Amino acid sequence: MGGLAALVVIAGAALVVNLLPSNTPTLLAGTDGQAQGQPVDGISCDTSEQVVYHIHAHLAVYTNGRPRIIPEGIGIIPPTQIVQTSAGPFVSAGKCFYWLHSHTADGIIHVESPSQRVYTLGNYFDIWNQPLSTTQLGPTHGQVTAFVDGQPFTGDPRSIPLNAHTLIQLDVGSASPGPQPFTFPAGL
Repeated sequence: MGGLAALVVIAGAALVVNLLPSNTPTLLAGTDGQAQGQPVDGISCDTSEQVVYHIHAHLAVYTNGRPRIIPEGIGIIPPTQIVQTSAGPFVSAGKCFYWLHSHTADGIIHVESPSQRVYTLGNYFDIWNQPLSTTQLGPTHGQVTAFVDGQPFTGDPRSIPLNAHTLIQLDVGSASPGPQPFTFPAGL
């Protein structure tokens, strides 16, 4: 009887997984292995956010056509304070903030620096401690196709500049959905 019950549970779990919409986003990678306060690429982690240079870019990732979640809290070092909002968790505080960080899991990259300079997507991935190349995106391997502001980007994705309201999309594998729209929330 125990074997039959286990089979029913496994079959039920498989049914639930198969009922999930094919576009249900999954986490690309967590933040557990990210930098822990040491300078990264000349970028410091300060106890308060810097606002001399304050812009936002957006990162969207797709694997074989399926959306992936970029986690909240990249570049914000624990212990963190998380506020639950109608849009989901918002990391409001931490031990320190890198000049490149994310408060939410919506793909918005906050660039908050003590001086104006050009930061790159590679800098962001270095703080996150995730690989990024033309053949690897975080833990996912395959050809990486990049779009910047809706146009194909043919260089190294690490070199993509994080400018004000830059829309970056990285697709890995087959079935690229092509450039997807994104609208920044009011005030960003």
